[in-house]
Amino acid sequence: MAGQQFQYDDSGNTFFYFLTSFVGLIVIPATYYLWPRDQNAEQLRLKSLRRVHGRCLWYRLRLMKSQQSIVPTLKKAALLFGWAVFLLLAYKVSKLDREYQEYNPYEVLNLDPGASLSEIKKQYRVLSLKFHPDKGGDESTFMRIAKAYAALTNEQSRQNWETYGNPDGPGATSFGIALPAWIVDQKNSMLVLLVYGLAFMVILPVVVGTWWYRSIRYSGDQILINTTQLFMHFMYKTPNMNMKRLAMVLTAAFEFDPRSNKEATIRPTDNIEVPQLIRELGNINVKKKEPPFCYPYSLKARVLVLAHLARMDVSEELEEDQRFVVRKSPALLQEMINVGCQLTMMANSRGGFHAPRLVTIENCMKLTQMIVQGLQESKSPLLQLPHFEEEHLRYCISKKYKVRSLQDLVSLKDSDRRNMLRFLGEEKYDEVLAVLASFPHITMDTKLQVLDDEDSNNITAGSIVTVTVTLTRKRMSEVFEKEQDSSSPCLTEEAATTEEAGDVSKTKTKVWQNKSKGAKKTAKSKKKKLTKKKATPAPVKPKQANGSVAGTEVVAAAAAAAAAAAAATTTTTVKEEEDEASDKGSESDEGEANKDSPSERDEDSDKQSDTEVDEMAGDDEEEWEALQQSIQRRERALLETKSKVTHPVYSLYFPEEKHEWWWLYIADRRDQTLVSMPYHVCTLKDTEEVELKFPAPSKTGNYQYSVILRSDSYLGLDQIKPLKLEVHEAKAMLDNHPQWDIPDTEEEDEEQEDSDGIEESEDDDEDND
Repeated sequence: MAGQQFQYDDSGNTFFYFLTSFVGLIVIPATYYLWPRDQNAEQLRLKSLRRVHGRCLWYRLRLMKSQQSIVPTLKKAALLFGWAVFLLLAYKVSKLDREYQEYNPYEVLNLDPGASLSEIKKQYRVLSLKFHPDKGGDESTFMRIAKAYAALTNEQSRQNWETYGNPDGPGATSFGIALPAWIVDQKNSMLVLLVYGLAFMVILPVVVGTWWYRSIRYSGDQILINTTQLFMHFMYKTPNMNMKRLAMVLTAAFEFDPRSNKEATIRPTDNIEVPQLIRELGNINVKKKEPPFCYPYSLKARVLVLAHLARMDVSEELEEDQRFVVRKSPALLQEMINVGCQLTMMANSRGGFHAPRLVTIENCMKLTQMIVQGLQESKSPLLQLPHFEEEHLRYCISKKYKVRSLQDLVSLKDSDRRNMLRFLGEEKYDEVLAVLASFPHITMDTKLQVLDDEDSNNITAGSIVTVTVTLTRKRMSEVFEKEQDSSSPCLTEEAATTEEAGDVSKTKTKVWQNKSKGAKKTAKSKKKKLTKKKATPAPVKPKQANGSVAGTEVVAAAAAAAAAAAAATTTTTVKEEEDEASDKGSESDEGEANKDSPSERDEDSDKQSDTEVDEMAGDDEEEWEALQQSIQRRERALLETKSKVTHPVYSLYFPEEKHEWWWLYIADRRDQTLVSMPYHVCTLKDTEEVELKFPAPSKTGNYQYSVILRSDSYLGLDQIKPLKLEVHEAKAMLDNHPQWDIPDTEEEDEEQEDSDGIEESEDDDEDND
């Protein structure tokens, strides 16, 4: 009877198959994920950024790290060793003989398949004379020959061979275990048990427990849970937080405490160097005894952050700690913003406490900009540029130029800009222009609507309002080109008359300024011109050949001519208005005369109703297409994952490469409250579309909000765009919708049809009977 048989690999062949598969499963994915990327590509990228970012701290640190790091070499060596082992095992497996071969009696007897019975007997006689044990042959070989002869001549043996592949009938199923037999040997049992116990009862629980207890201490953004609770406590306690208090809360994070984070360090030299920095910085609330602000780690972190903002030099040991604190700060401030948004939502939904003020959340954003650029709050944004120092600002803010921002510097003419920055050499000036040209210039377009509503443009009380903001990023160099193109006609006019060119340059609007006010003024001025008379031109005094002014007669003649021209213009305008009025009156009389007949009026009304129906159908189709496109766009946005690598930030004192990210939100600046939660735009390369949603106010009326875009890296590039909201009263809910109102005539017709159907069925039954 057939059974099952388990046996270990005594020869070691199947163990090599197992080992080859195991090594391959490790080496192939590890090569894909861990093989160092092309160093040449990284070097080329750094080389392309050298002209702009060559002076940045992060750029110099990256070059030093790429030259000193041996980690890529070690990774390559380990992966190559793994591939060598894998190829060696594969070669070993390819040379192994196949243990299992299908039993074929023809091969044993050295006969061709399908040989006759006489040929089989003849061949058996020849082989038995040769291999019979009595003749000095091999007994095992003779047994195989006899078994093959019986399989081909005995009917039962032949049937077993054809059915089961064995002349003896079904045998025991053999399962091989791909482990060598010495593992289950009695001599090695204690050693094997020790290894198993060490692996599965000590090492595995320690590794899993370490990973678990370390992971539960952090949030999804890799911020300590204790730090998040600390931020929530102080933002709840102090809703209106100024910049000084905010810096104290930031540096009290547990990421800077060596007991919670092994990367943070407290050195013995801190007792000497930190008090010296405190004396240089001045008043930083050292005597404040409120925990955790009075703890040594918090005080040290606060001193290092303030020294970074003041651009002070520190010792080499403190510089390493300062880079660690500065590197961690943007992520901590982002967590603080998230905590403020959570408290705001809780206050709006539950009440019972004051939500953080808008100024607190905006101070978090400003502090992020200040830390990335290494600037204090009161400093000029121009100090973000290279080679700019405090003493150079007096050239910029003078009465002649009045340059206080990056936009003012961009809007200057090339000649004025070069004259203002005359303290820079040609090479430094070109570097300043290259850096300024790499700065971002964002245009922001907003669209206000209520999605999934019949009238998307009608905002009712309590409805969910969606503001679609389209952000377009361009480089400041494009603004340079626009300024030069717009100023080129002025330069030609300046060559002719300097006064006119000066007036044009004064009235010329900048690229980033809003031109709506100018448009409104021009519209108003046009309306006034239609109602008022034309102003009489001022009389020009002609000069004689010797340069003296002409007599009073010429002046009087000129005045009389001007008055006559003005009278002529007024009379012509009055006549034109009368003619137009008469033409309109005649047209209306003709229209009334032509529409006297009722049939013509009915035809016109039918045509007008048809056109209105067509227009309504077209509007519905357009709204439906727009809705479908917005749904598809949202689905694509949910499915696709965009890279957060956008554009490198120019930061002279930030120790790590940072990319341009932005905050976008809607706020009520009068009440100092958030209307929509800040959306962190991390994927803006060229164009990005963001949807901000918020509930409309419960009371009807006009509301003035602001759509605010803030950078998390640059000072002076924030934008604020007004958003007007007109809230109408919500429509009343209909108890009985018209589509469910069935007229009485239709109900009677249905009842009549049902009764007719019943009578017809009864007649059919009678006929069948």
